[in-house]
Amino acid sequence: MTGHRRSQQYDAPSSLQEPVSAFLHYLASERRHSAHTGAAYGRDLGRLVAWAASQTPAIEHWHQITVADVRRYAATLNREGLSGGSIARALSAIRRLYDYLIREHLASSNPALDIRAPKTGRKLPVAADADQLMQLLDTEPEDPLEVRDLAMFELFYSSGLRLAELTGLDLNRLDLPNSEVRVLGKGSRERILPVGRKACEALRQWLALRPELAASGETALFVSQRGKRLGPRSVQARLDRWGRRCGADQNLHPHLLRHSFASHLLESSGDLRAVQELLGHADIATTQVYTHLDFQHLARVYDEAHPRAKRRSTPGSDGSGSG
Repeated sequence: MTGHRRSQQYDAPSSLQEPVSAFLHYLASERRHSAHTGAAYGRDLGRLVAWAASQTPAIEHWHQITVADVRRYAATLNREGLSGGSIARALSAIRRLYDYLIREHLASSNPALDIRAPKTGRKLPVAADADQLMQLLDTEPEDPLEVRDLAMFELFYSSGLRLAELTGLDLNRLDLPNSEVRVLGKGSRERILPVGRKACEALRQWLALRPELAASGETALFVSQRGKRLGPRSVQARLDRWGRRCGADQNLHPHLLRHSFASHLLESSGDLRAVQELLGHADIATTQVYTHLDFQHLARVYDEAHPRAKRRSTPGSDGSGSG
């Protein structure tokens, strides 16, 4: 990578390195940032230090960096292939560094304050093929853990839960007589979701077996073999295992089931507002990404069915004869 080569070719002066080290120490000791966050800041700022040292003439002090320099640096990251999100994170690290430098009287202004990263094209969520999904969910479980797994996967697809919402579910949030579940979503917003017939059946089978696994006093709906609340990584691993056992064409993961729930429901109902409520999106713009998936389906239907769009099956049937 270009940034790594530069860090090897150019010796950055201590006047650049030492303030960064002091800033990272400040994040860890005073701001109580995690080691993971500190490491991410360290990588982003280390790349910036290497870039500054590589300039002609070399930049030796933080107060020398201008708004134009930060723009050129962001453009360099873009040419190196970093995504818009990665560049935005790098610019955020620079802004935070300069807030600290200004506080320590090592700089008088923040050159990254009004610079924004280039937008990266938003990837459309991938939805599973409905027929194959039905086949996967109709596979019979072979042991109590697979009974639990099937109940989880049915609930994912039935109600469009996020992974954190599913793992955070307690027994008292499930209301099978009324086919409902109460989930706590982002921003601690609670919503009540319908649970489909197949999911209710799978959940009843799991609830009959749950006492054999659950530890005394455990409130979680889904528990591990050790009897404790099942964690997100375990759910992901079990879903991947289920897909491989059933010969799925796609890599199965929780978001695939959530995306499939949204796109299949929108395809059938066309009710974007309802899908927004069910997914727990605060802004309908977040839900609108599924309209792109739905439009792709509608475009295929149009091409296959509309008299002025579908291809003619016989030569000359479009009315363009020789005469």
